[in-house]
Amino acid sequence: MAKILIVDDEERVRMILRLMLEVKNHTIGEAGNGLEALEQLDKDTYDLVITDIRMDGLDGRGLLREIKAQNIGCPVVFITAFATLESAVEALRLGAADYLVKPFEEEQVHLAVERALGMGRLLSENVHLRQLVKQNSTDNEEGVFFSAAMRQLENLVARVAPSEATVLITGESGTGKEIIAKRIHNASNRREKRFVTLNCAAISPQLVESELFGHEKGAFTSANARKIGKFEFAEQGTLFLDEIGELSLEAQVKLLRVIQERIIQRVGGNQDISVDIRLICATNQDLEKLVAKGRFRQDLYYRIAVFPLQVPPLRERMEAITALSTYFIKQWGGLSEVHAEIITPGAVQVLQNYPWPGNVRELENAMERVMILKAGQLPVNSDDLKFLQPTLVNADDCADQFQLPTGGIHFETVQKRLVHQALERTAGNQSAASRLLGLTRAKFRTLLKLVEES
Repeated sequence: MAKILIVDDEERVRMILRLMLEVKNHTIGEAGNGLEALEQLDKDTYDLVITDIRMDGLDGRGLLREIKAQNIGCPVVFITAFATLESAVEALRLGAADYLVKPFEEEQVHLAVERALGMGRLLSENVHLRQLVKQNSTDNEEGVFFSAAMRQLENLVARVAPSEATVLITGESGTGKEIIAKRIHNASNRREKRFVTLNCAAISPQLVESELFGHEKGAFTSANARKIGKFEFAEQGTLFLDEIGELSLEAQVKLLRVIQERIIQRVGGNQDISVDIRLICATNQDLEKLVAKGRFRQDLYYRIAVFPLQVPPLRERMEAITALSTYFIKQWGGLSEVHAEIITPGAVQVLQNYPWPGNVRELENAMERVMILKAGQLPVNSDDLKFLQPTLVNADDCADQFQLPTGGIHFETVQKRLVHQALERTAGNQSAASRLLGLTRAKFRTLLKLVEES
């Protein structure tokens, strides 16, 4: 049961809709035009507005704009007498949840209302989540992004955000590329519109075009209805294409055309549809190498890399470990104000000595695991992080790998290679490298010095 406002300058239309909706125990309000509707919305709270598009004074389009501008936060369903593709696209672009075509069929009315109310619940949850994120970010964002490398990146984000430039964000998996994309969107002129994400690696190549551009009913076997693609859904907002390097060459050609012409065609359709979006792409691959191998189009690479941003791996911003781990401990422990010690210096040392191949995402998962095991008890100490210690290989279990060749070896060369491999595997972290070789840090440094001098 919901509270619904019906807006139409024809009393007969309002009466028909009211009778249909009251059968489902909805509470109905009525208004003869957009201005009357705004007065009603100012006095009372409604879960849904159903409004005619064409009315004297403030029409349906103007009413929807005012509802958005005033952050009233309820979905809007349009009433139209013209069931055309253009009217459907226009309604969705304006931000309507759905549209009803005169004359009304009762089943269609109930379905449209049900869908719109579902969207309304999502809108309410989204507002609540945004408030929580804003509240948390005020206290924690500075700590989470505290490092010289991230401050430099933040300066670049602040410069590019107000522009319309296409941004390419590169970096290892788990470094926070999507977080950076959202920060660009939230600081841009499109921040009041949608931020839409598509992970190109998470969908099959056969469905990429349908996800990006949508499809018409009957375009392929399972296309039982028309689908709006990500480009249309992100209208006037930001479209974030993650793992862009996974796109097929065929999809790359079509994406390049859209970037150049700002026009799409749904799969199975012939109509050109104009789109207005800000494009941000991300990848953990070296696109220039993919271009050299013929797996990524060079012209597309230049189009998306107008403003490249490199997100540094966690091992290059170890000074942020304390702030990051504290933030995640609070988050997964459900803690707000904490007066006791959260994490001991010994635990911080363990975290700083670990190479973090999974970057910030791996750190977050580690802190979640710790808080589950400790049942929220503080502080986190080094014993709680034993699962991060690398397990040494027992040479006795794989002796064949270490047997001395008949012709002998050059021992210093073997030492040098082992030291270099350990440093490469741990991204230059000497403490972690020493553990891989089963040495103390002091002995490793001595060995390293000998290797460098030889």
